Amino acid sequence: MNFINIFPLILVIVGGLNWGLVGLLGFDLVAAIFGAGSGLARIVYILVGLSAAWQIIPLFSVMGSGAFAANQNR
Repeated sequence: MNFINIFPLILVIVGGLNWGLVGLLGFDLVAAIFGAGSGLARIVYILVGLSAAWQIIPLFSVMGSGAFAANQNR
C-alpha cells in the first residue's frame, strides 16, 4: 500500500474511533483537541469524510473483480 491509500485509511480509523467515543461516552476527541467548532476541527472532519469517500474506490474494485462474490459462496 502506498501513502495515498494508507493516509485515508488511518483517517477513517481515527474517525471511527472518534464516533465510537461519541456514542459510548459522549466525548468528541477531535473537538477536545482542536476546539469545538474550530476551523481545525472542521478540517479534520472534512478530511475524514473525504477519506471515507476515497475508501469506496477499493470497495467497488473488490466487488467488481468477483472476489467479493466468490467469498460469499463459502
